[in-house]
Amino acid sequence: MEAKRLIAITTESDYPDEPGLIALMLTDGIDLIHIRKPAWDEERMRSLIASIDERWHNRLVLHSHFRLTEEFSLHGVHLNSRALHAPEGYKGPISCSCHSIQELQERSPQMDYCTLSPIFNSISKSGYISHFTDAELTCAQHCGIINSKTMALGGINAENISILWSWGFGGACMLGYLWEAKSREILKCRLRTLRQKAKQL
Repeated sequence: MEAKRLIAITTESDYPDEPGLIALMLTDGIDLIHIRKPAWDEERMRSLIASIDERWHNRLVLHSHFRLTEEFSLHGVHLNSRALHAPEGYKGPISCSCHSIQELQERSPQMDYCTLSPIFNSISKSGYISHFTDAELTCAQHCGIINSKTMALGGINAENISILWSWGFGGACMLGYLWEAKSREILKCRLRTLRQKAKQL
C-alpha cells in the first residue's frame, strides 16, 4: 500500500519567510501546498507564487484566482464556498472542501480528492470543534464514502494522525500544527515524524 498523502495549507495572512518555509515543507515530506489567502487580490497572490522557486510550482494548489494556475503551471485548484467552480475549460486536478458525510458522498466522484473537516478540534481556528463520531467515520469508511480520495482536515498532529488510517482516509491536510512550529528545526522534526507515520500502515 502506498504512503498516505500529506498536504499543508497556508495561513490566511502574511507569514515571515513564507516562500522559504513552503520550500522546506515540500522538501521534507509534504506532497502538496494549498495556498489559501481569501482576502488577497490577484496581484498579491501572483507575487507570492513568483517568490516561490519554480521547481515547486507543480505542487501548489490555489483556493482563489484560478487563472494563475496556467500562468505559473501550478498543480490544481481547490473549490470552496467562495470559489464554487473551476474556470471554464480547465483540465487540471480539482479538489474541494466538504463538511459532512453527505456532502462528501455527493461531491467526491467528480473530484481528484476532497477534504473532510473538522475531524479533530482545530488547532488554528478557535471554537472550530469536531462534529464527527468514531461510529460515523467508521460507517462512512465501510460504505466506501471515505476512501483514498478523502483527506482529513482539522486538528491533525503527529499524535493523532495514525488514527486517520483506521477510518480509511487517503491522507491528511494540516495548517496549525505546521505553521505554529517555533523554529525551522521543530518544523523539520514534525515533518519527519508525520512522514514516518504516513508510511507506517
